[in-house]
Amino acid sequence: MAQILDGKAYADKMLDEVKAAVEARAAQGLRAPALAVVLVGADPASQVYVKGKIAACARTGVTSIERRPASDITQDELNWLIDELNENPFVDGILVQLPLPKHLDAKAALHRIHPTKDVDGFHPLNQGRLFEGLPGLRPCTPSACMRMLKAHGVEMKGKRAVVLGRSEIVGKPMALMLLEEHATVTIAHSRTLDLPSVCGEADILVAAIGKPGLVEGSWIKPGAVVVDVGINRVTELALGERIFAAEPEKLAKLKEKGAVLCGDVRYGEALQVAGAVTPVPGGVGPLTIAGLLRNTLDACEQRGN
Repeated sequence: MAQILDGKAYADKMLDEVKAAVEARAAQGLRAPALAVVLVGADPASQVYVKGKIAACARTGVTSIERRPASDITQDELNWLIDELNENPFVDGILVQLPLPKHLDAKAALHRIHPTKDVDGFHPLNQGRLFEGLPGLRPCTPSACMRMLKAHGVEMKGKRAVVLGRSEIVGKPMALMLLEEHATVTIAHSRTLDLPSVCGEADILVAAIGKPGLVEGSWIKPGAVVVDVGINRVTELALGERIFAAEPEKLAKLKEKGAVLCGDVRYGEALQVAGAVTPVPGGVGPLTIAGLLRNTLDACEQRGN
């Protein structure tokens, strides 16, 4: 049976560290770091995510600033809002919650955020610094995953790592961070030939492709470390019967509730093969918010210096 990598427990540890640092700043007469969150419209999933981020701010003492423009905001108006936050000396981090309404250019909005306040780590300057191995604000999910792997003593030097997914948010930065730790890295994706065999080579497998239950237990190398970044909502019973065959409790919940959350990996099957695996929910998700607060603290201290 695989070791369960409890992302929530490690996220709690990260948040406690941020809280202690904020309290230490207060003892020195320094203000708390401030995170501004821009939520356009009323997307239900985005509202849940933002609520979690605001709760994390309250827990750690980080100041939370909310901007909630209507869904019909124009690109120019959104740009002006971001510029206002860029120029505000009391704002250390800016997060534009995705997805944005279809009439808005998300990439233009993200690139509008000043690099020193880009706590999501999506600005080309920060991504370029990551590419060159320089310090800077890094994408929250991959950086938090790396912290957790190190905390659990996962050896990466010389290991074969496969990152399933090539997004700029998780896949590509995760691959670069694994390279920094001297892993031999393969990026795989939906067009990769013989995907099961490629995944089966991995000592460390990171699944971030956004397809529920794609990775079967037979794809996993015995003893591998599996990090499941995917979070998917399953509502189809036929799909659930395939991917939850080794998780009868989850299948029963799907039948009862009509929907359940799962990752990109068939968790019940992975438990029987892997050496360690993250659950969904309760794995990588909490790490993302903890990484965001860590980045906000770092941005505050870097700007202060």
